[in-house]
Amino acid sequence: MLIGGATGGLGKSWEEKMSLKAIRICNLFLAGVLTGNEFGGLVGFHPALYRLPTEAHVSAEQEITARFGKIMPPFMVATIVSFVPALSLTRDRRSFRFALAGMLCYVAMLGVTFAGNMPANRRTLDLAPGSVSRDEFLALRRRWDGFHAARNALNAAGLVFAILGALSDAGRGA
Repeated sequence: MLIGGATGGLGKSWEEKMSLKAIRICNLFLAGVLTGNEFGGLVGFHPALYRLPTEAHVSAEQEITARFGKIMPPFMVATIVSFVPALSLTRDRRSFRFALAGMLCYVAMLGVTFAGNMPANRRTLDLAPGSVSRDEFLALRRRWDGFHAARNALNAAGLVFAILGALSDAGRGA
């Protein structure tokens, strides 16, 4: 379909507008759920685990790491990929820039995950809960927490940019 479709080049066709809206909703859903999940770990369950005795803390982190290690990679990638169709259908320059900035924040978050969190996750999974020293484990967790905080900042910025991109487009009749 030509850009402008049934409108004779004067604007987006109804189908293109509806497609962009559906794509934006999917993108915002994925970005919002990912960002909320990560924020819940930052302020909720990870800090609570510090109250446990070391062996229980190590075991709990190992269970969480193993579970999230299976579900989070495809979810993170899906969130990033969901920006691509939104960007390809966005004609407004400001909306495009906001959406691109959002996608780049999530790409940077994935980079921090690979460079910082994943090595700490592998180390956590290798620990023997009954024999690791509290100091060694807490040093590893604090390092992981620092990377996780950076990831949360990137996620929050990415979500804000995605929302601004959708609102910018919506304000122009998308």
